[in-house]
Amino acid sequence: MRLKGKVAVVTGGARGLGEAMCKLFAEEGARVIACDMGEAQNKHDNVEFYKLNVTNVEECKAFFDYAVAKYGKLDVLVNNAGITRDAMTKKMTDDMWNAVIDVNLKGVFNLTRHIGPHMEETGGGSIINISSVVGEYGNIGQANYAATKAGVIGLSKTWAKEFARKGVQVRCNAIAPGYIMTDILKTVPQELLDKFAASTMLGRLGQPEEIAKVALFLASDEASYVTGALISANGGMRL
Repeated sequence: MRLKGKVAVVTGGARGLGEAMCKLFAEEGARVIACDMGEAQNKHDNVEFYKLNVTNVEECKAFFDYAVAKYGKLDVLVNNAGITRDAMTKKMTDDMWNAVIDVNLKGVFNLTRHIGPHMEETGGGSIINISSVVGEYGNIGQANYAATKAGVIGLSKTWAKEFARKGVQVRCNAIAPGYIMTDILKTVPQELLDKFAASTMLGRLGQPEEIAKVALFLASDEASYVTGALISANGGMRL
């Protein structure tokens, strides 16, 4: 029960990494709000679903007001919502660029601008931003995605300084997953999955639960002296 008594918000919580985090956080004692544009595929005890478009400034403020009014406090925020719109740079359209920037970068800012200061006022909290191995090393055909995931790392280091500047125990960290077996990868040909697996030191792809356990550590008091950090959870991937 490492999150007993805590209230956690997870964006992109309806499926994949987000769902795994919501489920594990709830099992560890948290009351969880799973925010997503799409409906939750599964229901889990102590996990409330809230339909939210993180790119919409007004919706994010309304959600923040609702969550604080209902739960009284917010202890954990996981900025996990993200999309891809892949293309080589010369073929990437303005719409493809803007869509990824809006969700993956602006969406992270839209919620944290409210929840970060709230954590300062209530005396502490943990913000966890989901980056990517692509944000660390780049990737062909993903200029927009790489830019946002690198930006998330910069935000994490900035917020670790900003929200703790008055001595308040607000922590902010980032996780950079490698290739994880979510629904997106289930549509990829097996020969490509084998190639991805072979590019890691461990010789396999990751599971959503493995990233959720990293997030659980950062959300819990066990990580009380960890802030401004980037944890690369990619099986030792070599791009």
